[in-house]
Amino acid sequence: MNEEVTIVLISHKSRYLISNFIKNIYDKFEIIIIDNANDKKLELEIKHNYPNVIIKLIENNGYGAAINYASKLIKKNYFLICNPDVEGLNEKNIQNFITAAKSLDDKFSSLGPRYINVNRKSHVQSDPDKEVAEMMFISGACMFFKKEKFDQLGGFDENFFLYFEESDFCLRSYKINKNYQINKIKLKHYNGTSVSTKNAKEKNELQELYTWHFIWSKFYYYKKHYSFILAFIYFIPIILRIIFRISFYLLKDDKININKYKTRWSGLINSIKGNKSYKRLY
Repeated sequence: MNEEVTIVLISHKSRYLISNFIKNIYDKFEIIIIDNANDKKLELEIKHNYPNVIIKLIENNGYGAAINYASKLIKKNYFLICNPDVEGLNEKNIQNFITAAKSLDDKFSSLGPRYINVNRKSHVQSDPDKEVAEMMFISGACMFFKKEKFDQLGGFDENFFLYFEESDFCLRSYKINKNYQINKIKLKHYNGTSVSTKNAKEKNELQELYTWHFIWSKFYYYKKHYSFILAFIYFIPIILRIIFRISFYLLKDDKININKYKTRWSGLINSIKGNKSYKRLY
């Protein structure tokens, strides 16, 4: 059992991905699973098949809140968070993270891998010729931390429920230390596949949740780091575009797109008003 790092997995209706993820690293690393969907079947399966894995069922207060919860359970020097829809995180790659952390003399805020199956819009990546590349931002799909530095920064901002929590962390942390991409660690991220849905209705409700929180979090992020006034000015074209599209689709009686842009409008207005990111699936 590795004595230096703990692996943290956040699960929300991700039972099958979680089980597949941990089978290759079980008994090699301490693993903590934080499930925020009250998945009793997952809990029973983990306790039966992987008794050394710690699993906690908690209230769903968002991705960042789940990571903060997990961080309080960690006693080791380092920890690594990973989405269950990331593929390729094995013993060798985890050891490469530890080696990179030590080579940087622990003067980093977060480390991330290189993703080999994503486009530049979803993951901004460094020059692949650099073994270790300084980055302003690291994708939240897989992040490696030194526990002491994570605590010093206060962890993730729990006002974010979904989206931009890692951008906020990286921007705050960049003022203290730097973030780095370790290009020899190559992983695949199947973005958006970690939550399983039973039918089209559940899938549509999940997409609506994503739409609402993305724009809520985006405005909150800009307001937090650049002031309310600059955030509002930045969002004026977005506000006008949403109003235009709602009006346009009302004329066409396109109920699907009307709901889509009304959801976007609701998320944005609530963020502008300073309301909390309250929208949830029930």
